[in-house]
Amino acid sequence: MLTLQVTKRDKSAKSPALRRAGSIPAVVYGAHQESTPITVQAVEFQKVLKEAGEATIVSLSGLGEPLPTLIHEVAVNPVTSIPEHVDFYAVTKGQKVKVAVPLEFTGESPAVEQGANLVKVLYELEVEADPMNLPHNILVDLSVLAAIGDRIQAKDLKLPTGVTLEIGPEEVVALVQEVVEEKEEVVAPADLSAIEVEKKGKEEEGGEAAPLEAAPAEEKK
Repeated sequence: MLTLQVTKRDKSAKSPALRRAGSIPAVVYGAHQESTPITVQAVEFQKVLKEAGEATIVSLSGLGEPLPTLIHEVAVNPVTSIPEHVDFYAVTKGQKVKVAVPLEFTGESPAVEQGANLVKVLYELEVEADPMNLPHNILVDLSVLAAIGDRIQAKDLKLPTGVTLEIGPEEVVALVQEVVEEKEEVVAPADLSAIEVEKKGKEEEGGEAAPLEAAPAEEKK
């Protein structure tokens, strides 16, 4: 279990000032946990986020007894992608939670090695489990994809004891299909001889302009 040091936050503290000081404003809440504003060091949080994701228990220290939580939501700056606020969800042992667990693809598909195209449909799997039994990730063995048309469905994945699917068992996780090559459109070369004939015909139709006749001189009276 990962551990993260947090500090109770005064509600009057301004978020921009906290961020400039290297902290991230956050909140922790749960079915049996009163909503509590906290702060966490930005550098330490990003380390834990990278390792834990949103499907691994993170124990918060600094609030009395260690508090097991899940990283429920992370608000990031749209420009810098730096976390600006974090929601932690306090979990209770024995009370099941529903989370999306990342999929880890392993092995090589024989079909792909022979030129087929691998399509990964899902990158995470919705499951329900006791928070203490949540897997960090779920393995997907691509070596079973031996021929074009083969597929791996949610029901084919091996889940830890106590972890159940929250999506349809027939949902496709990955498949292999034939590579479709796009044919380039062949443009026929221009017929230059036809263009020359057409040009010559137009010149002959126009001909040379007839000379203007001189106007008759006005008779003298």
